[in-house]
Amino acid sequence: MDYYKESLKLHKAKKGKLEVKSKVKIKNRTDLSLAYTPGVAEPCRVIAKDKNKVYEYTAKANTVAVITDGSAVLGLGNIGAEASIPVMEGKAILFKEFAGIDAWPIALASQDVKKNIETIKNIAPMFGGINLEDIKAPECFEIENALQDLGIPVMHDDQHGTAIVTLAAIINGLKVVNKKIQDVKIILSGAGSAGMAIAKLFIAYGVNSKNIIMLDSKGALHKNRKDIKNNKAKIEIARISNGKNLIGGLREVIVDADIFIGVSKGGLLKAPMVRKMNKDSIVIAMANPIPEIMPDIAKSAGARIVATGRSDFPNQVNNVLAFPGVFRGALDIRARQITTSMKLEAAKALADCVSRPTADNIIPNPFNKRVVKCVANAVKKEWLRK
Repeated sequence: MDYYKESLKLHKAKKGKLEVKSKVKIKNRTDLSLAYTPGVAEPCRVIAKDKNKVYEYTAKANTVAVITDGSAVLGLGNIGAEASIPVMEGKAILFKEFAGIDAWPIALASQDVKKNIETIKNIAPMFGGINLEDIKAPECFEIENALQDLGIPVMHDDQHGTAIVTLAAIINGLKVVNKKIQDVKIILSGAGSAGMAIAKLFIAYGVNSKNIIMLDSKGALHKNRKDIKNNKAKIEIARISNGKNLIGGLREVIVDADIFIGVSKGGLLKAPMVRKMNKDSIVIAMANPIPEIMPDIAKSAGARIVATGRSDFPNQVNNVLAFPGVFRGALDIRARQITTSMKLEAAKALADCVSRPTADNIIPNPFNKRVVKCVANAVKKEWLRK
């Protein structure tokens, strides 16, 4: 099937993927008076006296805003607000399908960080949570950080959803190859938002930061790189990672690596590079639609476990395994933030959904009905433990 062609037909025929459905009937004057004027004045008065009542009398408790500025959409890049809408609609229906959450796509016409922070703060009263989406780095870091005091959970999914699912895959992958998390050498190809979040969550889980080597388009990050002096995120990672101060590109630094994680560019990882990795290596190649290396090539070169972002291969690293459950749990418990510890527990719960990991089954199928519930429960328990 030509997914591009058929998807275009679907979107044109349906005029998008969303519609508004009322929870109440408006069939007569009584219905109208209860749902709107004059009856609606009473819940307004109650909320005016106590803002927390908004969770009882409106849709806020089960509503998430899916917000983008269109600057980093999937593998398409900076395509702008209007072109981002099909993706935001898609994310909204995934929230509904997998977690029963009512999500609203919002595409901002501005890519000014300060303006967008102000806009999001001003519309936040309507929502129980905010899912930031497809915003380029480093702007996404500043925006997410600035919104942590809203009193509702805010998460940039491209960062943390990816990190949660990747960590779950590695937890189970290491069980299969019988290696310890603190001992493995990890090559992380891609120094954008996803790469940074993966590195930080891995370190929080117990990975030795000195054993992580992150690469951008110019090679390995290390403390002597002069060209990253104006990039705060890269400087931070360079200071704590790459303990041996390795220099060069992927070909040089991948020698004796145990794990390759790609959030970068299709075709970047070559078979001879995989052959230089340690025995029983793990390759997670998440570039879309073409991964850093195709699974058959990686396995023929010696990789024991291969995962991609695609649904037509085993071990699909898909954010839909994380964000529905994370937000379901956060909304249910009225969490004010989504903390690092909550993300860690989400990753562990996701890994536990696979009872007997194998090389071709290190993460659950997105349609596994247990996933959202398990992740949500883990998130709730961790928030309550604070």
